Amino acid sequence: MGQYLIDTNVVTDYLLASLPANGLRFMDNIIDAVPNLSVISQIELLCWKTDIAMEQHIKNFIADSVIFNITPYVITNCVNIRRNKRMKTPDAIIAATAMSHGLILVTNNERDFTNIRGLNVINPYEI
Repeated sequence: MGQYLIDTNVVTDYLLASLPANGLRFMDNIIDAVPNLSVISQIELLCWKTDIAMEQHIKNFIADSVIFNITPYVITNCVNIRRNKRMKTPDAIIAATAMSHGLILVTNNERDFTNIRGLNVINPYEI
């Protein structure tokens, strides 16, 4: 099993238990091996308006995760992505983080991450 960077949308789907059975098993294995998140996903998750119990669950999930910050190498990769593909900066940072650390991006939003050379993507809904 490779190393993965989990996109925000997959974390929320996982926490809401809305993934299909195969995707849920796949995510259980990733999370058991310590989940990896971009600092962007950390911010997005902490901004999620939800009830107090889920908010604590999110904080616990983040506390158990490795958070990858924005480094000069991530910035360089982000700039290259944005110059070659029209996409939102947060998504470009997430893609650049995965690429910079040799991680496979786990997302259910594959269309935003297509045609980025050097980025490997897996969708837990299609496992």
